Amino acid sequence: MRLAIESSEGLSIAVSRISRVPFLLVALDFDGTLAPISDDPWSPRALPGSQLAIEVLSHRTDTEVAVISGRALAALDRVVDFPERVRLVGSHGGELQGIEPARLDSAEEELLEEIRGVLKAIATEFSGAEVEIKPAGTALHTRMLRSPEATEAARKSALARVGELDPQQRVTHRYGKEILEFTLRPADKGGAIQILRARSRADSVLFIGDDVTDEDGFAVLTEGDLGVKVGSGETSAEFRIEDPSEVEELLSALVRERSAFTRNP
Repeated sequence: MRLAIESSEGLSIAVSRISRVPFLLVALDFDGTLAPISDDPWSPRALPGSQLAIEVLSHRTDTEVAVISGRALAALDRVVDFPERVRLVGSHGGELQGIEPARLDSAEEELLEEIRGVLKAIATEFSGAEVEIKPAGTALHTRMLRSPEATEAARKSALARVGELDPQQRVTHRYGKEILEFTLRPADKGGAIQILRARSRADSVLFIGDDVTDEDGFAVLTEGDLGVKVGSGETSAEFRIEDPSEVEELLSALVRERSAFTRNP
């Protein structure tokens, strides 16, 4: 495997090592990791090499593949076409496919509707901003705003106006790449990885992600696991690669190494 990064030799060794564990959990972010970032939220698709690698890995009995996204589960399902064996996780771990999420009570539902109204009003004020609805929260996307100053102003307005609605501080917020999200059911990718590890009894975890929110996933990795950051930015991941095309290379290398290690289909 040749990746255009200084640590490619070390990463190749790490991929070879993790490919030999008895049971492997492969956890992957979607936007910016499997698929390039796009201004159109419905156009991204996993790059062909990653799509094929996921299909091959998901049919192995010694490997589980999960896609863990900040998107709502329904929105994630709309842009992927993976085998049923691939576990989809939405809302940063707040929605796990096949597991009923905790329901909001009537007061929480009312507060959430008020927050959605506020964010929709802000999206009207700041041309280019968009609102994403999630089961237990809502998010303000600022990728299409005209300037960093406009993004900062929209975020400050959202934080202030949601704060006025929530004096009891029932709502938490988090930042991602060009997104500010509010939720009444806090969850993160680290928690999702821990749940998936426990359910699958995985010996090791490979986690690849590009966003600030993926740092929660890297934080729960332990000795014997492998974390790979995609793109720039501070990270606690052990290795870094440049973009989704290098994710293709990494996953393809994992398929080859794992197939060479065992003929388990």
